[in-house]
Amino acid sequence: MLAIDVENVLDFTPENPNPETRYLTNDVSWLQYETFLNKLGDSLKFRVKYLDGVLEIMSPSRNHERIKKRIAQLLEVYFEEKNILTYPTGSMTLKNQVKRGGLEPDESYCIHSDKEFPDLAIEVVVTSGGLDRLNIYQRLGVKEVWFWENEAISIYYLTDNNDYQLVKESVLLPELNLEIFLECLSLNNTLESVKKFRKYLQEN
Repeated sequence: MLAIDVENVLDFTPENPNPETRYLTNDVSWLQYETFLNKLGDSLKFRVKYLDGVLEIMSPSRNHERIKKRIAQLLEVYFEEKNILTYPTGSMTLKNQVKRGGLEPDESYCIHSDKEFPDLAIEVVVTSGGLDRLNIYQRLGVKEVWFWENEAISIYYLTDNNDYQLVKESVLLPELNLEIFLECLSLNNTLESVKKFRKYLQEN
């Protein structure tokens, strides 16, 4: 049996919408993980991660969701202006039983062609702790992972040796000016943010 009662988790609602709430439980089989995912269904209330028998259930804050959506808005403007074919895969569950890992990114995209696993995954870090997400992404073979934290973005690219390397600029999107991207992302007015970024892309 899972240490966390599924029905109690599904009924849980934080009193304050801002802090993130995280549950961790050990000794969870792959079957129990998949059973829990099936019970959650299409609920957007939680993000679930699994690594080597440890299950993490996180209830994202309002601020977390706002940031991830704004990153997606700007990225999709970039794809449009640069005429890059993408297949958005959002927060779909990515998992591999053989690799004993699974998770739901905040946002994700297949680039140029549709694939089983996305090329690019976005993670918004509001509170630290929890499972090693980069380890899970490595097992799934996701080529590039972005971590937004404290108004900055760290980019990790999967090398041919199957190790992630911290890089200064996106390898998948080499023309993306990360400094301008972050500058537009920091604007409080989302409409102004999108318009400013689109104007920059059209002029450069």
